[in-house]
Amino acid sequence: MQYSKKNTFRFFPFDEKTIEDYCQIRISETKVGQKIARDQNEHVKYVILGIEESIGPMANFGLRGAENAFEAFIRFFLNMQSHEQFTGENIYIAGRIRDISHTETIAEAKEKVAELDAFVENIIEEVLLPHQVLIVIGGGHNNALPIMKYASKKRRLHVVNVDPHADCRVVEGRHSGNSFSIALENNWIERYTVLGLHEAYNNHYIRAFLQQNKCMHTFYEEYLVGKRNLYADLEAIFDFTDDELFGVEIDMDSIAGMPSSAFTTSGWRLDEIRTFCIKLSSYKDRIAYLHLSEAAPQNDFEKKIVGKSLSYLVRDFLREE
Repeated sequence: MQYSKKNTFRFFPFDEKTIEDYCQIRISETKVGQKIARDQNEHVKYVILGIEESIGPMANFGLRGAENAFEAFIRFFLNMQSHEQFTGENIYIAGRIRDISHTETIAEAKEKVAELDAFVENIIEEVLLPHQVLIVIGGGHNNALPIMKYASKKRRLHVVNVDPHADCRVVEGRHSGNSFSIALENNWIERYTVLGLHEAYNNHYIRAFLQQNKCMHTFYEEYLVGKRNLYADLEAIFDFTDDELFGVEIDMDSIAGMPSSAFTTSGWRLDEIRTFCIKLSSYKDRIAYLHLSEAAPQNDFEKKIVGKSLSYLVRDFLREE
């Protein structure tokens, strides 16, 4: 186990016993948890990292619960079926980063998010080999910042975000709402594209910021009235250039009815985002990471919704043609 400098966060690596404890073994079935790699090695292509915290959303006036998403995911994902189309053999689960502190105020939360940034980047550097694709599950969208900072060291990075909110707020302390404004201002990412913004929840500053930084952005209302198509936009983004690595962000707030830190009644259906991930799978060789954030279940029923949803999205992204 590793601790952050102020003992606010701890990293718990996964070992064989941890995985076995989650697996529900049945006769004549093979579960993904029985097939995934038990150690980090050069044959692993995908590395899963869990983050269990909600201080980023809290600092951005969001709901708690994001600390529960990874646990919900892992219980379902490891018990999915392994077969010829999806064995799971090229997946390694590195472990989870957990917030072990107790945070009372927004000021405290902002201070701790800055500490978390450094800790997440450090853990990624330790668990990931250069050729591997990172998949990060859980926590707030604040964790996009250290992920982008790490990935940008490889090559020019273009980040694509499916999100009702651009998360380009003013930089006045760290929280889940300003990861992309900070990344752009520090030139850690080459380009930023955000798909499906909600007109009602992006202010004048954010709209002006996107314009000034020449960020491609679309509004969910354009998809509602048929002016745009999500999958055509995805194809156009990847076909525009072939010399960039891509980081892909999916904020679970974008899915209608999903238990999340900024719950919405209007948004994509889960099956639409599943289709997005299936289409995304054909571009895997150009993707540095997939980040699924902001799911925030707070009871057993919500954990089932979140756990199954995240498991479907990861499996869809990892599917082989």
